[in-house]
Amino acid sequence: MRLIIDTDTAGDDVFSLMLALTRPGVTVEAITIAHGNVGFVQHAENALVTLEACGQASAVPVYLGTQAPMSRAPLDAAYVFGADGMSDSGFARTTQRPADSHAVDEIVRRVMAAPGEITVIAQAPLTNIALAYLREPRIAAAIRHLWVMGGTDNGVGNVTPAAEYNFYVDPEAARIVINAGFNLSIVTWTLTLKDGLLDLEQLAELEALGTPKAKFFTDVNRASLAFAQDTEGLNGSLHPDALTCALALDERLILEAEQAVVDVETLGELTRGYLSVSHSILPDIELADPALKRRPPNARVIKAVDRAGFFRAMRNALS
Repeated sequence: MRLIIDTDTAGDDVFSLMLALTRPGVTVEAITIAHGNVGFVQHAENALVTLEACGQASAVPVYLGTQAPMSRAPLDAAYVFGADGMSDSGFARTTQRPADSHAVDEIVRRVMAAPGEITVIAQAPLTNIALAYLREPRIAAAIRHLWVMGGTDNGVGNVTPAAEYNFYVDPEAARIVINAGFNLSIVTWTLTLKDGLLDLEQLAELEALGTPKAKFFTDVNRASLAFAQDTEGLNGSLHPDALTCALALDERLILEAEQAVVDVETLGELTRGYLSVSHSILPDIELADPALKRRPPNARVIKAVDRAGFFRAMRNALS
């Protein structure tokens, strides 16, 4: 499998990278950096540190991309991940530096050079992906599969009651991507709350592996774990990005999925960033309101996953 991972590297984004970087038969061809979780440049530093932790220093280029959403000021989540996005662990600066090209240019160049071969995992606000599509619309057909971590499945968000962070930060970009015609799978915050939790017993098992990668994981996860326990009342930490990567690497972990009509609200005062997901129990939309038009499904929304299999994937990556 050939991958490009688009990331605002902090917390669980790190563990998604680790899954891909340590999986036999997977080539991470590029890591592209978006605005998001913490300071923009820090995202690149965190990706470079992760490459080093996985024994891949200088093996994968890291490209800086968009530093702000399409229509609003950047919004970070340092309150979850620490000021550096790594639980303020103080990792040393790496020798490898970001490459010169822009992330959007590299996404377009690499995908169009190998149509049908590259899978993209998008685990940040979708600004880089949207701008790449606007620059070269043919990438919608040329990307083998686009995996997006974002939105909710008509559920409770993690910024507002209606919206998950990645979609809330740049809903205009999310709407462009969702409606562009990609071969698209979405892993939502709703799914994460159900199947993306690593509980305290599992976290202890990962720490007990005693490997350098396991220690790195435990150090980086400290702030996220504390936030999940203290603020969300959870018995462990949540891993939406790692879950997305695990499913992209092994679709056998998917237990239930539904082809759905999805769209993103960009204007609502209370619902900006909301992901609308059609559901099989709804009547045909034109029957409910003749003024509305039926649309074909435009995304596969993942509904349930093999939680034990996800944990095994994490354990294998850290061993």
